[in-house]
Amino acid sequence: MGSDFPREDAFDEDYLYFYEELLTPERTASEVELVWKLLELEPGLELLDLACGHGRIANPLAERGVRVTGLDATPLFLELARQDAAERGVEVDYVEGDMRSLPWSGRFDRVLCWFTSFGYFSDEENRDVLRGAYDALKPGGSFVVEMNHRDNLLGRYAEEVVVERGKDRMIDRHRLDLQTGRSHDQRTVVRDGKSRTFEFS
Repeated sequence: MGSDFPREDAFDEDYLYFYEELLTPERTASEVELVWKLLELEPGLELLDLACGHGRIANPLAERGVRVTGLDATPLFLELARQDAAERGVEVDYVEGDMRSLPWSGRFDRVLCWFTSFGYFSDEENRDVLRGAYDALKPGGSFVVEMNHRDNLLGRYAEEVVVERGKDRMIDRHRLDLQTGRSHDQRTVVRDGKSRTFEFS
């Protein structure tokens, strides 16, 4: 969908509300440990967390001594990330920005893009993200991307997925393009008696 991706619709307070029960402390701790091993992290290394969200991974890594910069395009998420960092007593440089146009060159030992945050733009814009991440790395640095892909999606494909919290619903309807490997999604959010629908891929 490229520049038409409905970021303000997709990543807002409703997103956090419906994903809260999925993103448990236990899951987060497990993922932080996995990231630590995959990136061969150690205290003092500089890491860029692309699409860092509300600091779910960035802040625990900072607690372990990693020097973290988190980039996200959603002010609400960054505000929550900064609040959580302050409560934990850690320093993380949270930056509002677009992952398609990263301002850094040769700065980071590691770059991370976690929780299927990659792939929502056009093919060319997705390549811009990859080029930017590469340019942001020091020579010999590492970049880890966690993403949905066709084989993964086929293994757990469902035309409709519903998340319920009380009377509230988040309904995702999926159409998987087998040729491109891209999932085209329609999301309907029903919360507090109000409904809205938007599409993304």
